[in-house]
Amino acid sequence: MDSEHAEMVRLLWGPHSRPARGPRPTLDLPRIARAGIEIADAEGLADVSMRRVAERLGVTKMALYRYVPGKAQLVALMVETAIGPCPAPAPGRPPGGWREQLEAWASQLLALFLQHSWVLAATVGPRVQGPGELSWLERAVSALDGTGLTGAERMDAAVLLVGHVRGITQQAHAAGGPTGDPEAQLGAILGDLIQSHGESYPALTAAFASAAESDGRDQAWEFGLQLILDGLAALIDRRAASHQP
Repeated sequence: MDSEHAEMVRLLWGPHSRPARGPRPTLDLPRIARAGIEIADAEGLADVSMRRVAERLGVTKMALYRYVPGKAQLVALMVETAIGPCPAPAPGRPPGGWREQLEAWASQLLALFLQHSWVLAATVGPRVQGPGELSWLERAVSALDGTGLTGAERMDAAVLLVGHVRGITQQAHAAGGPTGDPEAQLGAILGDLIQSHGESYPALTAAFASAAESDGRDQAWEFGLQLILDGLAALIDRRAASHQP
């Protein structure tokens, strides 16, 4: 493990030592992470900087460097704090079967991403994950224990669900941008074009008419989620059938 990754692991997993020099510490990592999250939630990840976070905390940038070596580590701490540990099932309530567990898990993850949409940009590519973020993957993989799926397939199922969550979050974030609802604007333009040239696109014409009647855009989350879970159910059933005597 190189020094950069080792430092990231230490920041996310501990142990966290107090600065050895300088005045008595007035900050801690959770407080620093929350300050960055407040900026990212209000203005976006691009506006987060060591200087902005230091100003928000009322300290100098050099003081902040005594706790966090740079922006990459700051963003990693922000992600870990924003995501946090996966919520435990309600006390006294059975967790349900694998499908019910994954439905609840995906819905909780969607709510989290919608609250902190900047996490989308901060969680791209290979990186060190913290204990809280890793607990979400643990919960999804463990929900599929006993289904007959291999460990790799259970991991892939979790990644597939995360991809659906990310796609819906990106759409919702774009729709809530400062210039109005671009999805609705483009949908209206596309609808006008298809109406004018419907004879060339009969399948799309019929699909647009059906979507207009049922408000199809709002069904994207549930439609995609159930389609993924139906596919997993079919695979699980095939595995069970193949092991029957």
